[in-house]
Amino acid sequence: MLVGTGFLATFLQFLLMALWGLVLGRMLMSWVDPTGRNQISAFLFQATEPILAPVRRMLPQSGMIDWSGFIVLIVLGFLWRAF
Repeated sequence: MLVGTGFLATFLQFLLMALWGLVLGRMLMSWVDPTGRNQISAFLFQATEPILAPVRRMLPQSGMIDWSGFIVLIVLGFLWRAF
């Protein structure tokens, strides 16, 4: 029973780490290729938009800065450390 629990915790940590990396990659690529014409930018946009869009809708408009990525990174970091 403990072996399965350890595997599940490790898998969740890996999943959270991968999501964290994808969101960070999207934030960095938004500075380099904001239009998303590059294949990597398009992939990062498609992979992270389902996570970022609900957070973006909940936040008030703040001009040119999109804070949803920072919020998601903080939440993922807390979840990552919880496991």
